[in-house]
Amino acid sequence: MTPRAVADDEWLRNNIFQPKCTILGKVCRFMIDAGSCENIVSVEAVQKLGLATEQHPRPYKLAWLKKGGEVKVSKRALVTFSIGANYKDSVWCDVVAMDACHLLLGRPWQFDRGVVHDGITNKYTLMFKGVKIVLVPAKDPEEVKPTKESSSLLSLARFEDELQDSEVVYILMGKEVDRDIDVPEAAISIVKEFCDVFPDEMPEGLPPLRDIQHRLTLSPVRHYLIDHTTE
Repeated sequence: MTPRAVADDEWLRNNIFQPKCTILGKVCRFMIDAGSCENIVSVEAVQKLGLATEQHPRPYKLAWLKKGGEVKVSKRALVTFSIGANYKDSVWCDVVAMDACHLLLGRPWQFDRGVVHDGITNKYTLMFKGVKIVLVPAKDPEEVKPTKESSSLLSLARFEDELQDSEVVYILMGKEVDRDIDVPEAAISIVKEFCDVFPDEMPEGLPPLRDIQHRLTLSPVRHYLIDHTTE
């Protein structure tokens, strides 16, 4: 038996539909989950985006979205989001503390919009205002292996991701500053006296090393004769 070749669409078998949407001009992560009985928006998204909330007409408790016991659901928010250029919708979402994504579209959204899911291609199809909308999955980005040599450079993609998840960004920029050096008074008089000897500009470092071009050889030979005779 020969091993089965890995198909180009094999990644769809374990892919969870979690692309990105836009809420109030901010890029957010969202998921589609038929196993969720409600549409959910995270507390983090509500706080960062400043979404208006109201008391939930039927408060309840959840025990599967976040570890640490049951989560009480007492508020909801009307979330307006857009996916691509042709689909913009508004749904009521329960406000819940969760870490998986910012927006979770559950069974209510699928039921109200007549969403059809293709289990092989993992595509979601719906008719919205007379227009056929097809939502396609996004392939999970490959894990970037760290290089052996550490680098202080930040890629544009990483910077954009950090910028979207942060409310405040601080930029640290280097700036050249002319610093005055205090010269001892004892040296000032010497510098003034020999001002024609000192150069106007000092080099940034020591001169490069060079091979010895000349040398002196001392030989133990007497070149001068001294007469010790006396008159």
